[in-house]
Amino acid sequence: MAALFQKFTMKASVFLLLFAAFICGLAHGEENEAEELQVETLVKPETCSVLSSMGDTLQIHYTGKLMDGKVIDSSLSRDPLVVELGKRTVIAGLEQSLVGVCEGQKIKATIPPHLAYGKKGYPPTIPGDAALEFDVEVISLLQQTPWQKMVNDVFPLVCLALVPTLLGLVGLYLYKKANAQKPNKKKAKDKKSKKK
Repeated sequence: MAALFQKFTMKASVFLLLFAAFICGLAHGEENEAEELQVETLVKPETCSVLSSMGDTLQIHYTGKLMDGKVIDSSLSRDPLVVELGKRTVIAGLEQSLVGVCEGQKIKATIPPHLAYGKKGYPPTIPGDAALEFDVEVISLLQQTPWQKMVNDVFPLVCLALVPTLLGLVGLYLYKKANAQKPNKKKAKDKKSKKK
């Protein structure tokens, strides 16, 4: 009888553990509804010949909300926000959702915590591990010029190459200066006495 009771309690314990793990998984899934960036197009203009790409400058109006619908920020009562894609002026998820949009387009972006404010959040407005939802309207789109593209793409590489070059030149100068022959004091005194 004791062996039967022990077998029953062991099975019940395993079942309860699996059930608890399942419930915790569901609760975690509801808490963080967005595990990856989701972008839904709400309104797309009839003519959309130019799509945004990294380096472009957008003017947007947005309303940011927590997943429970609480508004955390909105630009509707002020001037549109200017966002230069690739400059990280907004959270990563919002910036990624703005790549490939056109002027006049309205989108809804559901941003997971790791592309928003992460584990720390932005107290007191945004709790830690909070997924966010942004309704965005693209007011204007200004594509980068070829000159801007070259500056943005090539200039950082040139700077990376210049730093070691400059350090090498400074090192060479210091090495030569340290190893340069110093005039002997005796020779200097002899030259002075000969002049007298």
